[in-house]
Amino acid sequence: MIRALARLLTVTILSTLLAACANKPQPQTAYIFSSFRDNGESGLHLAYSRDGYRWQPLNQDKPLLKSTIGQGLMRDPCIILGPDGRYHMVWTTGWWDKGIGIAHSDNLIDWSEPEFVPVMAHEPTARNSWAPEIIWDDEREQYVIYWASTIPGRFPATEDTGDDGLNHRIYYTATKDFKNYSETQLFYQPDFNVIDSTIVKDGDDYVMVLKDETRHPPAKYLQVTRSNSLYGPWQTPLEPFTPKDLWVEGPTILRLPDSWLVYYDEYTSKAFGAMKTQDFIHWEDVSEQIHMPEGSRHGTVLQLPLSELEALLWSETG
Repeated sequence: MIRALARLLTVTILSTLLAACANKPQPQTAYIFSSFRDNGESGLHLAYSRDGYRWQPLNQDKPLLKSTIGQGLMRDPCIILGPDGRYHMVWTTGWWDKGIGIAHSDNLIDWSEPEFVPVMAHEPTARNSWAPEIIWDDEREQYVIYWASTIPGRFPATEDTGDDGLNHRIYYTATKDFKNYSETQLFYQPDFNVIDSTIVKDGDDYVMVLKDETRHPPAKYLQVTRSNSLYGPWQTPLEPFTPKDLWVEGPTILRLPDSWLVYYDEYTSKAFGAMKTQDFIHWEDVSEQIHMPEGSRHGTVLQLPLSELEALLWSETG
């Protein structure tokens, strides 16, 4: 009798615990991080996370798409989920190309053939097209692609402030169908050498995180600026928020339920760092809590439904 009661009590406790676990709210959002390795020869690498801090490689960290255009590199891959339900990716195809790469996917695994978009071909002396990013403009219903380029002599006041004579500003083009692109225009022109801009919507405003690429004297830090329009004008950037004397690049911004995370590539130490904020003014260094797959370099973070991540993980084991 006592044994029977004990078994009944055990079953009851287990049933109660299982019911509690089943009823406990589970996060319905997951995150994907795109990145490259080494110099970008291998192609696109993806990682996933359920909390934004601990990241695991997808596809056993094998590349999912290799660039076959430009100089054959895939650096700084940026992916967004468009309103058409498709994923769209842009990337740097080489150190000295006058264009960028673009590809599309329905599932993050199978990608279209890479296409080369000659965004700076109209400028005979343009030296590069670095770190393109893509964002959807819901007001004009178009995709906006922006990147950093150097056109020698265009901004003489800062001509000698960069590495190897590079003096970047941010340019952009727009498209509705990825077939026809608008004329390239100047997007962001601060009074310093700037690269690696990334933009998110925050309420009615746009927030841009950018890198001051000044080498003489050294800057190499991240700053924030705001605008009530995607196309500017942008406010004077706030003071740097990354750790003092740390050279960083490749910021990307993730919105969590209670805060924002800005990840960055600590390229001199081959590590990843992150700063946490709720207002883009006050910051907390959470770098020690970030765990990225070894060798991850400059990329972007993408939010997607947990069900889509589960489908990706299932396809790996299928």
